[in-house]
Amino acid sequence: MDDKKLNSILGSFRVLDLTDQTGSICSKILADLGADVIKVEKPTGNQSRNLGPFYHDKVGTKTSLHWFAYELNKRGITLDIEKKDGQQLFFQMVSKADFIIESFPVGYMAELGLEFSALSKKNPRLIMTSISPFGQTGPYAHYKASDIVVMAMGGFMYITGNPDEPPLRVSIPQAFLLASAHAASATMVAHYYRQTSGIGQYIDVSAQQCVLAELSNAIPLWVLNQTVMKRAGSYMAGRWGDIKQRLLWPCKDGFVIFYVIGGKAGARTNRSLFKWMDEEKAAPEYFRDFAWEELDMAQQTQEMQLLIEDPIGKFFMNHSKEELYVEGQKRDVIIGVVSSPEDLLNDPQLAARKFWLDIEHPELGDTIRYTGPFIKASETPVTINRRAPLLGEHNLEIYEGELGLSRKTICALKEAGVI
Repeated sequence: MDDKKLNSILGSFRVLDLTDQTGSICSKILADLGADVIKVEKPTGNQSRNLGPFYHDKVGTKTSLHWFAYELNKRGITLDIEKKDGQQLFFQMVSKADFIIESFPVGYMAELGLEFSALSKKNPRLIMTSISPFGQTGPYAHYKASDIVVMAMGGFMYITGNPDEPPLRVSIPQAFLLASAHAASATMVAHYYRQTSGIGQYIDVSAQQCVLAELSNAIPLWVLNQTVMKRAGSYMAGRWGDIKQRLLWPCKDGFVIFYVIGGKAGARTNRSLFKWMDEEKAAPEYFRDFAWEELDMAQQTQEMQLLIEDPIGKFFMNHSKEELYVEGQKRDVIIGVVSSPEDLLNDPQLAARKFWLDIEHPELGDTIRYTGPFIKASETPVTINRRAPLLGEHNLEIYEGELGLSRKTICALKEAGVI
């Protein structure tokens, strides 16, 4: 293995990745932390290879940008674990593995005799993590669910969108990304326990519960204010009763984040913004003697809120988001930029931290830019050093080089549809 990998956080550990798109980022996080992640696919390929968008819009299993993104940094083999010979090979690999991540329908692994209780007999230190829509138990355990179903049943859609319109899901699938990130965290906690106790364990991750966990602020909002958090669109949700407090503002070339804060906490920013607007002859006269320290958002009326927000909105529309952000910083006005993908690619902060990485794709004759490591660790570097695997790309490397199978046996297994 690469020396950089060996010196990383999980550099001496191996993961068998049996996930589809609902769990692949969990194993990618472990791969970025240095683990040797082996993607195990059926000989026909993982269904994630068919997901768009596609490289230069060329639809095919070799050009899925989804596959490129979430299988980055892994090795890949083909293996049909439904076949007896495939199961025997899998048990061999389990004996040398530290983690298994899977996202099959509930009960599938047990039907094959590959449930945790059977695998842990082969390897007592094994940690197995299962990611499913609703968890392994309960009345919904065997239900199938897409991203939109989990986002809805987890409650997230109820607070997403405009108040006078139906609930919305976030445009990019998020439910299983959240579940996979939670799964990676839980897997690392189990790993810590194993390092101190020597005992592996089984991790059961419900995507519905992971989505609901992101809404934990909705519970105290009800307990404290008897307020049900609802959709608020571009406005602050549920903070001051029925008052709509704008949060997202259009400007000349996009959007910025800003909201009027009441009392002493907001007086400095509000006065600075008024002064800036006044210099450009964009401030209404009633701003001049406004008692900002006495602005009590709990007692605010919608009419007064609009008197404050309307001129601010017109002022923002005369400026670019960069102008508002840079000048706002100078004036102690708290304005944030809503970044587009292009903004992020050109972001000086991300460039200074060398966040973006260019990974070669020899099979495409091209180099593609990727997001880099999600953390920096001084003693255990987080590295990304290989593109997503081609179908069966590392079969010989693992079956012959590591398991000791002969070329003749490998050819026979391939002809039988096992690998």
